[in-house]
Amino acid sequence: MPVPRRDLEETRARLRAWLRARLPGAEISPLTGPAATGFSNDTLLFDAHWREGGRPRARALVCRLEPAGAGVFPRYDVAERFRVMHALRDTAVPVPAMLWLEPDPVPLGSPFFVMERVDGRIPTDTPPYHGGGWVAEITPAERRALWNAAVDALAEIHRQDPARLGIEGLEAPPAGTDTAAWQLERWTRYYEWVAGARRQPTLDAALAWLRERRPVASDAALCWGDARIGNMIFRDGRCVAVLDWEMATLGPPEMDLGWFLYLDRHHHEAIGVARLAGFPDRAETVARWEARVGRAARDLEWWEVFAGFRFAAIMTRVAERMQAHGILPPDSSFPVDNTASRLLAKVLGLPPPGPPAAQTAS
Repeated sequence: MPVPRRDLEETRARLRAWLRARLPGAEISPLTGPAATGFSNDTLLFDAHWREGGRPRARALVCRLEPAGAGVFPRYDVAERFRVMHALRDTAVPVPAMLWLEPDPVPLGSPFFVMERVDGRIPTDTPPYHGGGWVAEITPAERRALWNAAVDALAEIHRQDPARLGIEGLEAPPAGTDTAAWQLERWTRYYEWVAGARRQPTLDAALAWLRERRPVASDAALCWGDARIGNMIFRDGRCVAVLDWEMATLGPPEMDLGWFLYLDRHHHEAIGVARLAGFPDRAETVARWEARVGRAARDLEWWEVFAGFRFAAIMTRVAERMQAHGILPPDSSFPVDNTASRLLAKVLGLPPPGPPAAQTAS
């Protein structure tokens, strides 16, 4: 959800001054990517114009900044995200060209990087694409092509060798660690950071389920983290860019596949609409991923529940940020009772989450 954050004209002047140290004489267009921006990052779109060798040049660019103040996650590191995307530049994973990294918060108030802007369309989250937007308007055959292109891009991420890319130091378990256990502990700490003393019965039950059934895994593949078609740019039926690497880590690739499947399920089942015709089903999706990665998907049910637990914890934090910014009233039940927590309860056969008072009484 968006929150008011910055003066775009002031930011434009500061960004132009910063850019001129790299592109002498550069001018930039008014910034878009609104004055209201999200909790997880701050995205500014603009066009740069300059002269090089006496000839006019122009480029469409994106500036991604760390969030100012409290965000969805306790830690942000734009330098790490820049490094991951830059490392993928010569692979078959479609990522924008990464141009400049600015770790100093002084120029714009937060560390940031600048990358190229890729033309295309992104499936909408508002409304979720099964419920409306351009994905609902294209043909079933076009939706099938879009989905398959997304699965192929996801598989290509998992085919990469983090050591060859030079990103084996990405936030990840130490060598020889049980990576499923490490990831579960990592996200348990996140849930505890979000919830504090205000425990949530649905998430507590999900965590107990995950602990009881946790698989043993040693994989340390590159995992995108927020693997979903809403973080991809499509053009002519192709995935032309994979975006939003804030949750990138190393671990079993099924962590991404489970998130990919679960978030799509959320975007129709949790909002009470039918899944759009043309999208391949779960079995076909998994088979395509397996064929391209060259391995059978392991413990996928567990990783899908893990995705549900993570997503519900993140939604709790987003809801709390909305309350802090006055978007939701202080007594809203949304941090506990939302589409993410309801779907998680349904998947595990738990009672639907209710208002905090009702939960306390029960």
